[in-house]
Amino acid sequence: MKMPVIKRLVETRTLPELVAAEEALLEEQTPAFEIEGEDEGEQLTHVFAAIFILNHMQDTGSDFKTALREYTAKVRVSIS
Repeated sequence: MKMPVIKRLVETRTLPELVAAEEALLEEQTPAFEIEGEDEGEQLTHVFAAIFILNHMQDTGSDFKTALREYTAKVRVSIS
């Protein structure tokens, strides 16, 4: 998971574009736009994180850094 890639997705893509990319990756298809990542798993992680962050920003009115912290906190909990 690379934070600069996630940030770029949040700043340049809409929620519907990201959801479509997530669906394409889950169906083992090529997304409509390039997503950085070593493999499809990392690309999916980047898209999923960007979707979470955009939703969190919209739901709470928070900024990117706050939403990113919330996401990384959830990731840490899930792997501990």
